[in-house]
Amino acid sequence: MKRLADFRNIGIMAHVDAGKTTLTERMLYFTGFTHKLGNVDEGNTVMDSDPQEEKRGITISSAAITTYWQHQDNTWQINIIDTPGHVDFTAEVERSLRVLDSAIAVFCARSGVQPQSETVWHQANHYNIPRIAFINKMDRQGADFRRVVNEIRERLNANALPVQIPIGAEDDFAGVIDLITMKAIIWDTADGKTYNTVDIPRELLAAAEEARQELLEELSLLDEALLNKYTTAPESITTADLYSALRGATLRMEAVPVLAGAAYKNKGIQPLLDAVALYLPAPSDIASIKAVNPETDEPVQIPVSETSPLAALAFKIITDDYVGKLTLVRVYAGTLRSGDTLWNSRTGRKVRISRLMRIMSDKFESVEEISTGDIGAVVGLKEVKTGDSLSHPDHPVLLEQISFPEPMIGYAIEAKLAKDNDKLGEALARLLDEDPTLSVAVDNATGQTILKGMGELHLEVVLEKLASQYHLEVNKGKPQIAYKEIFTKTVTHREVYKKQNGGSGNFAEISFELSPKEDDTPGLEFINEIKGGAIPKEFIPAISKGFESAMLNGALAGYPVKSMRVRLLDGKIHDTDSHALDFETAAIIGFKKIATQAAPRLLEPWMNVEVSMPEEYTGAITGDLNRRRGVIKHIDMQAQLQTINALVPLSELFGYITVLRTLSSGRASASLTFEGYQTVPENISNGLLVK
Repeated sequence: MKRLADFRNIGIMAHVDAGKTTLTERMLYFTGFTHKLGNVDEGNTVMDSDPQEEKRGITISSAAITTYWQHQDNTWQINIIDTPGHVDFTAEVERSLRVLDSAIAVFCARSGVQPQSETVWHQANHYNIPRIAFINKMDRQGADFRRVVNEIRERLNANALPVQIPIGAEDDFAGVIDLITMKAIIWDTADGKTYNTVDIPRELLAAAEEARQELLEELSLLDEALLNKYTTAPESITTADLYSALRGATLRMEAVPVLAGAAYKNKGIQPLLDAVALYLPAPSDIASIKAVNPETDEPVQIPVSETSPLAALAFKIITDDYVGKLTLVRVYAGTLRSGDTLWNSRTGRKVRISRLMRIMSDKFESVEEISTGDIGAVVGLKEVKTGDSLSHPDHPVLLEQISFPEPMIGYAIEAKLAKDNDKLGEALARLLDEDPTLSVAVDNATGQTILKGMGELHLEVVLEKLASQYHLEVNKGKPQIAYKEIFTKTVTHREVYKKQNGGSGNFAEISFELSPKEDDTPGLEFINEIKGGAIPKEFIPAISKGFESAMLNGALAGYPVKSMRVRLLDGKIHDTDSHALDFETAAIIGFKKIATQAAPRLLEPWMNVEVSMPEEYTGAITGDLNRRRGVIKHIDMQAQLQTINALVPLSELFGYITVLRTLSSGRASASLTFEGYQTVPENISNGLLVK
């Protein structure tokens, strides 16, 4: 039987072009999973197996794979998920981090901490994911290990502790100095499979001793046992003491070990794999999992053990041409076996497990069981969706769900051939199953089908998939922004809903106050101030549900309401004619009547835009950003390049990358991340509403 302590579930996360996929390919090569080095530029990587990934040279869909690493006379099973770096596919990072125990954050030694680096870092913080940092591309011109460490500390507010320092940089990068063993590791072959562990070169000894002293000082503040030795007998500190202290601090998220390397040149991979085994958590390091009993809504703690009742989370749906529909699951407790019957907490129905498979990127192998702490795939689950909890029917539980960002841009689409309309509907249904950040709606005014996603690239990928995978040609309209609405005034209203059709009728009366939320967080803040049982408790949830439903169509132009507060003040019932549905209907009708009096305003999504370019193009690019209603936050010099950070409305950024290339003769690059919603200026809002 596999030991839980020998599992590592890790994600590889970073900004686009930091080298995540190349690093993953090297990890597979050095663990013996592959026998040929895959390269992104050559389109022959194991992890980016989708034709569009090969074509674009980026990761679009997170890929999972299982490999094994020998270290300290032990074999470690490492489940790796390589996540996308492009902001349009951030949901892939979100769902991966939800089911992983730890992560490797990859940073480019030249570019350092970039906008999407910050996004994925905060996502990992949200799920309390311990991580190690790998500063990649030490062989690149402008590589600066110390500067990137400082950026991790300052921009990510992380306690970055280098456990290595590089030997040389750029063309002179030869290896690393291990600050724990105080040995130099030099790679001497092109494929990186062999390296020499030697004494630290004399000219680097002083810098290494200084860096080790810094590591000892920081670690002693985080580990009491180490502090006692450090203050009384520092010469008695062993490498085992340092490994133990560093692992403990990493698991408590008090420290982030930092390593260096050049994945493309095959340098730094073996020590990184050792660090995965030494510092990152096993499933057994998490004593129990928080969940909710769906029958009582009471919180429960599930012991992480193979003897516990089964608890698993479905985190991704894949449609494979040969295998069919695959549901990727993380097993948190118990053992999932072929033939088991499970409870789906979302549908309230039982599902039967027919076949189980282990994931090998785009390949799969059949297995009889998936044990605690492991990740695998279930074949043919029709009613299971991303985020569903699967548990033992006698012990139903609801695990923490996965939160996905809302789509921000849409296209009106239609099949080019009328005979393909049904086929398009079926294809979209399958794509929605696979990708929770896609949505499809019908415009009430025009009857058009609106496909919404996270950005232009995201939708472009979806449309290409419709063409290549489903053989559907689609016409698309102009891009549409996912505007929202918000209220700016407080109003009160009394709504009476009454119907009599002979026999039992319908009656509900509510008085409520509609206002903006004070903290402006998304969603409905519902406050029940009913006194004396004027409305029975069992009807209150229906009223809240009615307002939530009404928020989907705002008063200005039918856009969803981002946030609002409702105080339920009073109401009445009829002894025989009042039902829960009547109060839900009263809330919807009351909202529609009063919403326009609450001074609704239009909101639009704004993006954080970071542009890096040679200094001579700064004037032209800042001028262009200003014309796009952009607000320049700051301009910095970073690694021989000028970097502009600005906030710009999404509606002004269509085709921006193409314009940027023209303005800079192809020498500028930009990254865009979602910042938040802001009120649309009145002159622009009026033009939008007239349309």
